[in-house]
Amino acid sequence: MNLIQRIIIFSLISTAGLAWLLSTFQPDMMKVMNSYNPIFITLYTATWTAGMAAMMFPAIIPMVLLYNKLITNNQSDSSQEIVELKFPYSFKLILFVGTYLVVWAVTGIVLLLGWSVPMNIIVSMPANNNIGIIFGSILIISGIYQFTPLKNKCIGYCESPLSFFMRRWKSGMSGAIKMGAYHGLYCLGCCWPYFLIMVALGWMNLLWMGLFAAIIFGEKVWTRGIWIARGVGIALIVLGISSSMGLITLHDSMMFMNMKSNSAEMEMSPNVTNHGINESKSEMGKKPTMTDSMNM
Repeated sequence: MNLIQRIIIFSLISTAGLAWLLSTFQPDMMKVMNSYNPIFITLYTATWTAGMAAMMFPAIIPMVLLYNKLITNNQSDSSQEIVELKFPYSFKLILFVGTYLVVWAVTGIVLLLGWSVPMNIIVSMPANNNIGIIFGSILIISGIYQFTPLKNKCIGYCESPLSFFMRRWKSGMSGAIKMGAYHGLYCLGCCWPYFLIMVALGWMNLLWMGLFAAIIFGEKVWTRGIWIARGVGIALIVLGISSSMGLITLHDSMMFMNMKSNSAEMEMSPNVTNHGINESKSEMGKKPTMTDSMNM
């Protein structure tokens, strides 16, 4: 392993470590889902993108190393590579990894808005006893996807960087952007069930992020990663069936308590205001008027 490869690995791992630290400052998902405040959505997008860097960067190290090898032809010694890497090769690497990350940032926004709108409608209904069935269905669909040909195809390209570049190679700066987008889309096709579950079930904490990051790393790095995917698929199906049958409760009860408390506060606000007005009127009625004082 030469110096440039060490620099790339160190950069990706250190960026992932910093991203893990930033992921601890997650905004309140309930505020994001209820208010649609642009500030909350922006904070969510920033922390989501940081979370993607934390979870995905260690798994894409083989892909980035091979891309660097291809664009530099690996025919010069370390000192010459350092000069060459400054420009334009370093910029190509940044474009490749940056475009990959943009795909995941857009995915986070789509998951948030695509889930929060129907979720708010469902929770606002008087009878929401079917939440377990809805969450169970999401888990079952995610588990079944692990056995589909599309999953198998996407994970094949992710765990075999050479196959990916042989099929999708594009030269130049625009090529780096296109290949970064393709890589992001293949990763999305491979891993979208995990992130749908994180958003849909409210599993956005560091514990679940770490678990799914370990699963993704195993799928992408191990040549038999498809077996990890299928094992996870079986577990998701079992959990989904259990949730649908009411045997287990997967959703965070605090999530619904927060939503209900928010709606309760909104209902109490006009009542408190009216009560204050009525109380003021009653106090005014008790006070003697100027005319009464003069009659006395």
